[in-house]
Amino acid sequence: MTEIDAKTDALVPAWLHLPDIAEKLDIEVTRVRQLVRDGQLIAVRRGEKRTLQVPAAFIDGDKVVKGLSGTLTLLRDDGYSDEEMLEWLFTPDSTLPGTPAQALSENRGTEVKRRAQALAV
Repeated sequence: MTEIDAKTDALVPAWLHLPDIAEKLDIEVTRVRQLVRDGQLIAVRRGEKRTLQVPAAFIDGDKVVKGLSGTLTLLRDDGYSDEEMLEWLFTPDSTLPGTPAQALSENRGTEVKRRAQALAV
């Protein structure tokens, strides 16, 4: 689990605690922790109590945002740390438009993955 700096933290508009995600996805908290361990979600320690939290933008109703897992894999394969992935996902990109995280939530994952692949070049 990663600690992030204030600049990256400020890019993410909203966060969810792991029990909240478990409730939304109708799964056990241990399964949410497994999603984090498997690299399908990014969780960071935040707040005074340093509790694990995940960007709310990664959850769409009762499921993980489509295309997120593949995008995280591409970025990880490119050598990005969790913090760098969060920064990339939540930094506005005028060519999308919006942020890559917004594009994923709007089912524009192909465009996001294309940009993530281009980072490796």
